Amino acid sequence: MAGDGELLPRIAVVGAGIFARTQYIPRLREISHLVVLKAIWSRTQESAEAAAELARDFAPGIECKWGDAGLEEIMGDPSILGVAVVLAGQVQVELSLKMLKAGKHVIQEKPASGSTTEAETALSVYNSFPNKLPYKPIWALGENYRFEPAFVESSKLMNDIGDMMNIQVIVEGSMNSSNPYFNSSWRRNFVGGFILDMGVHFIAGLRMLVGSEVATVSSISRHVDTDLPPPDNICSLFQLENGCAGVLVFAVNSRSPKILWRVDGTKGTVQIERGVDGGKHGYQVLFSKESGECQKTFYPFCGVHEELKAFVHDMVQASKAEPRSSYVEGARDVAVLEAMLESSTKQGAMVQVKKF
Repeated sequence: MAGDGELLPRIAVVGAGIFARTQYIPRLREISHLVVLKAIWSRTQESAEAAAELARDFAPGIECKWGDAGLEEIMGDPSILGVAVVLAGQVQVELSLKMLKAGKHVIQEKPASGSTTEAETALSVYNSFPNKLPYKPIWALGENYRFEPAFVESSKLMNDIGDMMNIQVIVEGSMNSSNPYFNSSWRRNFVGGFILDMGVHFIAGLRMLVGSEVATVSSISRHVDTDLPPPDNICSLFQLENGCAGVLVFAVNSRSPKILWRVDGTKGTVQIERGVDGGKHGYQVLFSKESGECQKTFYPFCGVHEELKAFVHDMVQASKAEPRSSYVEGARDVAVLEAMLESSTKQGAMVQVKKF
């Protein structure tokens, strides 16, 4: 029986930071009928034990691992089939490759990398791994937006809006002192600051919705809020490979937070906006038809849950990563933002987005 636990696959979580504690552990609790959380790792024994206590109710046998020795133990444990790498962006790729080389399936938390150069090198290393029987380890990336029902369903509505005329992406964030990630040192020291770490979500949503890659960008960035690392504002004109143009306006911190994607077509409009309905956080999807009728649907957040379920399924089947969570998809999101940041250093000159 699935509830037995003995027959379920086992995974380890490498990382005990904010996102591991507030998202990975609660979501793994929700799918504890599908997978067993066998171990959690942190740099120190104290933080590993503190994180493990949060999971003890659904993973009573959870093991605490720490330091280099703990990583070696996870890599050498044949009962651990997969590993969730939830660390600082600067070290995730190196650690993910170590786990993959040890034969572990990996779901790495976003961003895919700090640059397209790092992603290209990482993919080259991964692709050089032999296809050993019975499987080649899966390398999945956790960005969650491609698994949000709002984007899955909205992408289907795109067939009914006719030819795309223009696109708007508005991100007015809430990265202030009350945000738990505000003082995150690795995010503050990351290339592009919060723009890259936060931005991969919004680019993922854009690409999922329009079904076409971003080809070129022209951007202006500014540093306005000195409490944030530079840049904290960016405005970008982009063009898709299908010829349609759009704009992205991104403020890391705003007094009136708002996040939306809007695509205007010859026969209708699709808009996705973050919001709250009945106490649940999620996305309001507006589908305006040619007749003038507007269809409204609210989808609560569940991207991390669905993404982890897909990873466990692929891990058990030893198949390739679900296309939406493949590492290369995350690299493509990084490529768009890298091009936007590069353009902004060249006074808005047009920059081609690197292809993966």
